[in-house]
Amino acid sequence: MNWATIDWAMIGEATVDTLLMTGWALFFAVLVGLPLGVYLFLTSPNQLLENKPLYQTISFIVNVVRSVPFLILLIILIPVTRLIVGSALGVPGAIPPLAIGAAPFFARLVENVLREVDPGISEACKAMGATPKQTVLWALLPEALTGIIAAITVTAIALVGYSAMSGVIGGGGLGDIAIRFGYQRYQSDVMIITVIILIVLVQLIQTFGDTLVKKFTRK
Repeated sequence: MNWATIDWAMIGEATVDTLLMTGWALFFAVLVGLPLGVYLFLTSPNQLLENKPLYQTISFIVNVVRSVPFLILLIILIPVTRLIVGSALGVPGAIPPLAIGAAPFFARLVENVLREVDPGISEACKAMGATPKQTVLWALLPEALTGIIAAITVTAIALVGYSAMSGVIGGGGLGDIAIRFGYQRYQSDVMIITVIILIVLVQLIQTFGDTLVKKFTRK
C-alpha cells in the first residue's frame, strides 16, 4: 500500500460526510421511531391502549419497511427524497432514506425494550389514576432508559453500514469513495482505508453507547 498516493483530504471529507449522514439520520430515526415503538407497545395485547386491529396494521407496515433490503429502499425512495430535499445525491439525498429505513428498526427495538419492563409498574400507575401519557413519560421510559440507549447504539451502528451502501447511488461518504475509487478504479488501498475507518467508527459508537448504559444503569 502506497500511503503517499492516497488523497487523505478526500478521505477526511468522506469521513465527515458519513458522520453527518449517520448523525442526522439517527436523530430523525429516533424522533419518529421512539413514539412509534411506544405506540406499538401500548396498543399490543394486554397493554394500556390495547387495540388489536391497530397494532396489527402498524406492525405490518413496520415489518414491510424492515423487510425491504436497504439498497432497494434507497432506489424506491429516490422520488420521495427529491421531493423532500431537492436531490437524491450527496449527503442531503442520503439522509431521508437512511432515516426511513432505520425508524421502523428502532421502533421495534423500543417495543421489545418496553416489554422487558416489569408489568407491575404499569399496573401500579394505573391503580394510582395515572393516564397512559403520564405512565409512559414518568414510569415506563425512565425505567427503560438503559435499554433505549442500547437500542440507539445498535441503530447508529446499523446506520453506519447503511450510509456506506448509499454510495452505490452517489450518496457520498466513505461508501461512495470505496465504490468510485476502491472498486471502479481498482484502488485497493483506498478500499482498505475506508473499511478500517468504518470499523473504527463502529467501535467508537459501541464503546460510547456501552459507557452511557453503564452510567445510567440503576444499581
